[in-house]
Amino acid sequence: MAASKVVVVGSCMTDLVSYTCRLPKPGETIHGHKFSIGFGGKGANQCIAATRLGATTSMVAMVGEDSFGHNYLENFKANHVDTKYIGVTKEAATGVAPIAVDDSGENCIIIVAGANLKMTPADVLKAEDIIKDACVMVCQGEITMEATLTALTLARKFKVKTVMNAAPANADLDPEIIKNSDIFCVNESEGAGDAFVGALAYYLAYHPSLTMTEMIQRSCKIATVSVQAPGTQSSYPKKDDLPVNYSYK
Repeated sequence: MAASKVVVVGSCMTDLVSYTCRLPKPGETIHGHKFSIGFGGKGANQCIAATRLGATTSMVAMVGEDSFGHNYLENFKANHVDTKYIGVTKEAATGVAPIAVDDSGENCIIIVAGANLKMTPADVLKAEDIIKDACVMVCQGEITMEATLTALTLARKFKVKTVMNAAPANADLDPEIIKNSDIFCVNESEGAGDAFVGALAYYLAYHPSLTMTEMIQRSCKIATVSVQAPGTQSSYPKKDDLPVNYSYK
């Protein structure tokens, strides 16, 4: 496999999505009309989004020794993501995100991080060989701050461009994480936000001559395409499937 230009250090979650006419009130039970299971987690989403645009990618993550974890490894392989540094632990289940979505598209999400919180700074350091050769490294807020900071400082050591997506929001975020981030990105929309970050990583790695404004504009277009299709990772477009008026060179 070719050296990965984009390395993502972060989370893998299995999305458990229930669709309802409206979101339940506290203490209320309502009927849903559809259920689906999908691949999610901010880190994995961003990695898949970059891969779909043509980036060579590696994922540094932790999943559980369970069916969700094994399925996730197969999903990465099917999407041509390097899985060498994805660990499998028996100490916790693969992360899950139960999600409720109403008919207007509004959602509420509960994250059960599970195995994601078992990734240690030592696990990150094992991936030094792929991080040092990358063009861009991306982190988010769904693994421990210690592992995230280790990844950012390691990338900085080798002059690798760092992108930190500070989501979900954390008021106690270590200031050193901000200090070691070349690009610090926050977002409100989850799936579209991940499409944006993955696209931005792609442009930073493959089209560094573009201005930051141009990269952001193009990444926003990718996010716009993603919200017009169902699912999360399944909504992320491949470069060849994008409208002809989208320019990438």
